[in-house]
Amino acid sequence: MEILEKLKKSKFRSKFKLKAKDIEYIKDKGLDKIHSHAVDFIRERISPDYISNDGKQTPMKGHPVFIAQHATATCCRGCIEQWHKFPKNIQLNSSQQEYLVSIIMEWIKRQIN
Repeated sequence: MEILEKLKKSKFRSKFKLKAKDIEYIKDKGLDKIHSHAVDFIRERISPDYISNDGKQTPMKGHPVFIAQHATATCCRGCIEQWHKFPKNIQLNSSQQEYLVSIIMEWIKRQIN
């Protein structure tokens, strides 16, 4: 994915890495469950047209998907607008949500392999 190569060049984005406990969590739950969590997080926290706490809705730790969201600039609508060109204040459609989840999952797969 070309976007992941661009993100690697960002000093801020490239500092995010999965820790051993994150990798263990992924192995324990399985990639299908992690994918399901990513879908839920994007749908509930990212896709609405208005997010009252935009820029603060994704924790920096606590779940592998949260780490991946910061690494892939899918953590808030401001970052998504800057890196992925989806405008803020418009509900993300299903294909946009699937795109964001695919980037998150690809980053996670690269981290665990």
